[in-house]
Amino acid sequence: MNEHTPVTRAPAANEQAKTKNLVREYYGKVLTSSDDLKTSACCTPGALPTGLKAALANVHEEVRAKYYGCGFVAPEHLEGARILDLGSGSGQDAYVLAQMVGPKGKVVGVDMTAEQLEVARRHQEWHSKRFGYCCSNVQFVEGYIEELDKLGLEPASFDVIVSNCVINLSPDKAAVLAGARSLLKPGGEMYFADVYSDRRLPAGLKDDPVLLGECLGGALYWGDFIEIARAAGFADARLVTARPLSVDDPAQAAKVGAARFFSATYRLFNISDLEATCEDYGQAVVYNGGIAGHPDVLELDNGSRFDTGKVVPVCGNTFHILTQSRLAPFFTPVGSFATHYGRFASCGSKSPVGGGESAVASVVVPGASGGSCCS
Repeated sequence: MNEHTPVTRAPAANEQAKTKNLVREYYGKVLTSSDDLKTSACCTPGALPTGLKAALANVHEEVRAKYYGCGFVAPEHLEGARILDLGSGSGQDAYVLAQMVGPKGKVVGVDMTAEQLEVARRHQEWHSKRFGYCCSNVQFVEGYIEELDKLGLEPASFDVIVSNCVINLSPDKAAVLAGARSLLKPGGEMYFADVYSDRRLPAGLKDDPVLLGECLGGALYWGDFIEIARAAGFADARLVTARPLSVDDPAQAAKVGAARFFSATYRLFNISDLEATCEDYGQAVVYNGGIAGHPDVLELDNGSRFDTGKVVPVCGNTFHILTQSRLAPFFTPVGSFATHYGRFASCGSKSPVGGGESAVASVVVPGASGGSCCS
């Protein structure tokens, strides 16, 4: 197998152990805060979506200082939801999501780094006093995201699974996605931010502690990610946002050569009826409003926008997503699958690079720029 072969098999046990040890060392010993980062990969753009700024202000400063995410992993309508956070680190996303699910919801964070988990757990009582309920709805579990079946988590028990710039660190990404799907309820979704490349990277990059630890060495070529997701049962990956990343450190830039990297947020739905392509059955939906923070318009992904009260034609996959997920109570469906009219014109791009399937320009977070982080 040459060094640019697509990811189609699980790495050998010794390869996986080596990668895990490199990641554990980097996040447990090398990085002390986001100021130590050498690239912009493990950083979230400064502008926060509506509602997240206040929630983030309620998170302990030490937890925030050890945050290494690359996007926002808080989809709409989470009240009362049961959420699993893969690679929860020091707990920032978990504590933000805990405020969104409320006392009737639950957030479970999984991480393999003892030092990060110690920070997350040490501040649970602080957040409990801050929120009034947090300790009862947040839990942190030590374990590997490639081995979710070994953590005692109930299958098909989560409404949403999130991850923030962590799957690229995994030596067995296919196992992560397959395990995540087994834990999702029917109609549940995986909503996650990660780093992707515009080409398959030389295998040796994943052995570089800095490039691997800062989410570049293990980045998947986006086209391989789409295929791995389909193999795991997620037929239609939906790109939400994307932004280019920079490698400003000259030594690291020389190692990656001409490869370009992008932070992208995708959403994957556990719906068995989804097809690999967007097909036209003459259907439509009406968004009735009612989702907190989205009174006038809801954007499902980079190609699907729904204005309140407007009849919007949709492909069969979007129809299934909006009638079989937690979003269903907010939509009125129109039509059936009685007649097929061919391929649907466009549901946006699957590529963070630009072009690719359903070729349109890539989506870039407004106001985001490259450069080292995380001011």
